[in-house]
Amino acid sequence: MASSLTESSAPVHGPDKTFFGHPRGLATLFMTEMWERFSYYGMRALLPLYLVAEEGLALGATTAVAIYSVYVATVYLLAMPGGWFGDRVWGARKTTAVAAGIIMVGHLLLALPLNAIFYVGLLFVAVGSGLLKANISTMVGHLYDGPDDPRRDGGFTLFYMGINMGAFAAPLIIGTIGQTVSWHLGFGLAAVGMGLGLLQFLLGTRHLAPESSVVPKPLSQVERAATLRKAMIWLLVAVVFYGIVTLTGSFTLKWATVPLLILGLVVPVSVLVRIKRDKELTATEQSKVSGYVWFFVAAAIFWMIYDQGGSTLSLFADEHVDNQVFGWEFPVSWFQSVNPVLIMALAPVFATIWLSLARKDKEPSTIAKFAGGLALVGISFFVFMLPLVASGDGKVSPWWLVLIYFCQTVGELMLSPVGLSVTTKMAPAKYASQMMGVWFLAVTAGDAVTGLVAEAGVNLDRTGFVALEAALAVLAGFAVYMYRGKVKQLMGDVR
Repeated sequence: MASSLTESSAPVHGPDKTFFGHPRGLATLFMTEMWERFSYYGMRALLPLYLVAEEGLALGATTAVAIYSVYVATVYLLAMPGGWFGDRVWGARKTTAVAAGIIMVGHLLLALPLNAIFYVGLLFVAVGSGLLKANISTMVGHLYDGPDDPRRDGGFTLFYMGINMGAFAAPLIIGTIGQTVSWHLGFGLAAVGMGLGLLQFLLGTRHLAPESSVVPKPLSQVERAATLRKAMIWLLVAVVFYGIVTLTGSFTLKWATVPLLILGLVVPVSVLVRIKRDKELTATEQSKVSGYVWFFVAAAIFWMIYDQGGSTLSLFADEHVDNQVFGWEFPVSWFQSVNPVLIMALAPVFATIWLSLARKDKEPSTIAKFAGGLALVGISFFVFMLPLVASGDGKVSPWWLVLIYFCQTVGELMLSPVGLSVTTKMAPAKYASQMMGVWFLAVTAGDAVTGLVAEAGVNLDRTGFVALEAALAVLAGFAVYMYRGKVKQLMGDVR
């Protein structure tokens, strides 16, 4: 753990105290995020399988995909108010600590064998994850000397490795226990993981940058009262509305899922418009926000396909993939470890390639990397069409899924770490943590589209729809690359 890499008398983050050449505080954030991702991805690997299992909630596949998409979309939707809390109320450090506790409680609720409590647990995990995500990434940015620090991109890549270490171990441990012993015991193990993450964070906070405890723009008393009043009004409206729907016997799951999915599309657009129209931003900041819209749309399309690796592909594997090796049957949830193990294997390779090309002044631009990521995630679904056609009522080789995840992983390595870094570089100072929330809203938008399509009754594992998504991603990647000159101009001094 990070505490073994530090000394009690160490300064917060000095040049003589490093973590693989990076500020010592990166070790604390690395390990905290690793355990948080262990809990999140372990629960996520079980979620769609539990929703369709006879001993689970026994729902249909389209409903399970919709619920899964709503959950993931909501997690990333709440990253925006989470960033707002960090900027205006508690500061990034306190917000992260409180969020970890909320997530742990949510997983404990999921561990209870009560269907009514299950959705409450999902809500707790979503709220906690939203509070945590933007703020912990912002604290990584605080460790470096501005956007031009040459270690910055490498630091985010290391941080990304922590995410994938937790994501790799989770399906193997939590997935195995959940599928072979008890679903709810598996969810309980996720709570243990988050508890370890919270402990790690509390022990290592002294190594974080001082900015992590600062509230960049604290609410005034008037603003605080107005915000609380608005929140209570919206809460009252929701309670009254859903109370009427329930008492009249009209309530179905769609009354909860569809409004959230619509919000997942409306909120990202409205937030970007609000930031763009802020008169306090300089002309340079306005230009960067305009350029950032291109990256946002590209990322939304990417995540729309990518996140189906945990829903559409997982349910396809449960029905149509041969999960036996030499007669031994392994849990289907193990397929969710393929992507993170590939990330850990390939991330150092990509980092080395980018560094080598940078020394020769030949490293692809951020725009080119985004275009490549989109093309690859589209190719992954073109590959998916082959086992879809071949499966019929039988089973196909698990290597098809490995190939699909390989294409998506390479695309992810070209798009996601760079996206985190470019967000911190292009964010107006006024919206530091909130812009990290905007980056995560791209995931919300992508998953919201998936969820709405599933709610409309469309089977997402049909060749026609898979081909449509694949073509959309490839064409979007081509468009981003063709307009790279215009985007570079909008980005200003950011590269």
